[in-house]
Amino acid sequence: MKFISENQDYVIHQGDVLEKLKLIPDGSVDLIFADPPYNIGKDFDGLIENWEEKDFLEWAYEWIDECYRVLSPKGTFYLMNSTENMPYLDIKCREKFSIQSRIVWSYDSSGVQAKKYFGSLYEPILMLTKDKAKYTFNYKEIMVEAKTGAKRQLIDYRKNPPQPYNTKKVPGNVWDFSRVRFKMEEYENHPTQKPEALLERIIKASSNPDDVVLDPFSGSFSTCGVAKKLGRKAIGIEINPEYVKIGIRRLGLPSHYTEEELVKEKKRKTTNRSKKVREKVSPEPKNSSVEELQGSLI
Repeated sequence: MKFISENQDYVIHQGDVLEKLKLIPDGSVDLIFADPPYNIGKDFDGLIENWEEKDFLEWAYEWIDECYRVLSPKGTFYLMNSTENMPYLDIKCREKFSIQSRIVWSYDSSGVQAKKYFGSLYEPILMLTKDKAKYTFNYKEIMVEAKTGAKRQLIDYRKNPPQPYNTKKVPGNVWDFSRVRFKMEEYENHPTQKPEALLERIIKASSNPDDVVLDPFSGSFSTCGVAKKLGRKAIGIEINPEYVKIGIRRLGLPSHYTEEELVKEKKRKTTNRSKKVREKVSPEPKNSSVEELQGSLI
């Protein structure tokens, strides 16, 4: 199923990610942000991530190849995943892409942390390009406050004449953004929604107005929503019809759904599996296969 705006600036493909990626022409996308399933036991409205590692990685490698195909020669691809999977995906991506940055999204946790090891409070992101040197990077659009010399009003005596330190700088590769909480305005009914501030930095840095932004695992459709706000075109792929309805609402697309069916009704995320039970999956819920679970984690 396909939902599309009249001017085709915003498109949602509902269905299997591998099938829908094949509908996108070669080299037609300027920026890709992919936050796929992590295969760590999350519950996506009854579909549980729980497949063999070999099958999961083979599936991931296949859609990564498709992302390479649809990405423009000067395009950029941001890929998120778990700390467990990222080493395998990093090695895979090196075969075709140039790795520009290995980013750490760092966040605090309001829950109880592990007591027998150091609990994970970050998620890795790869910044990948086809061309090693020619790609979009609007560093002036993402400058942040310099918290060292400039804040203390120090003078840089290495310059002639000496000058105050800059008050702004380009962010490093450790990003500190809060996770999306229930009381936040941007909260959607999705178990692994990513913050709009994180996506805004990526979209501003690696695309220009009217560029095409693709999210192959759209989930809460935060990527597409932020892309629209920033004047970019957006393509979203999502298999879960409940999440597709979120995208239709956020992008304002025509559909067969009624206004009542699309209304935003916030629900707490209470069914997610904790890290404590990742290795001990209950046999009661239905475990999803790779083919069944290809909705995004955004």
